[in-house]
Amino acid sequence: MPELVQMAVAFGVGCVAGAVNIMAGGGSALTLPTLMLLGLDAGTANGTNRVAILVQNLTANASFWRDGVLRAHESLKYALWTVPGAVTGAFVAVTITDLWFERLLGVVLIGVVITMAVPRLGRFTLPNIRRSRWIGPALLGIGFYGGLLQVGVGFLIMAACYHILRLDLVQTNVHKVMIVLVYTVPALGIFALSGHVNWAVGAVLAAGNASGAWIAARITVRKGEAAVRVVLMAALVMLAAKILNLL
Repeated sequence: MPELVQMAVAFGVGCVAGAVNIMAGGGSALTLPTLMLLGLDAGTANGTNRVAILVQNLTANASFWRDGVLRAHESLKYALWTVPGAVTGAFVAVTITDLWFERLLGVVLIGVVITMAVPRLGRFTLPNIRRSRWIGPALLGIGFYGGLLQVGVGFLIMAACYHILRLDLVQTNVHKVMIVLVYTVPALGIFALSGHVNWAVGAVLAAGNASGAWIAARITVRKGEAAVRVVLMAALVMLAAKILNLL
């Protein structure tokens, strides 16, 4: 495949993935296979994808700040829980084989779909002051997964904020992009130091992700929870179809 075509494919897939990641999650389920199709091994694809994730979430946070909905202090409080897990997960990711990477990816994707399919509990839900105690440990585990695989981490963060904190989907999205931004910095550093980042491809993919992320962040603010819910459910269906080899 000519280099110009490779870069065009990376940019186009990045645009779609950036929009899906900001409004729901699972965009990396598109970018990782694409990067491997373009010739990157699984480990390098995993690391290179983090360049796009970093730029994508910087862009989305800038858009949320411009629209006056960014809640940086509160989001940062949650994000810091994910950092130790993300560092540990990234260290594991650069040491496992491609075969184990693929096995873990398949198992966790199924878990993501199941988690997001669980409805909120009704009147038997724990009071907020007790329920909120679970958010820290949940985010620590999510950080480990994000550092290790990344794919579908948006669903896990949204599940934690939606089910544990009982936030609406717009608030959840605002927190999500800050959380992912914060833990991606050290995770990307570990992948880079281990030589698992292709910066040229990552830059093109990042440009696409940023473009999609900016558009999606504006839609989130202007269209509200209904728009997020539609994209979220569409992404879940696509992810489930991919797991079942229907796509």
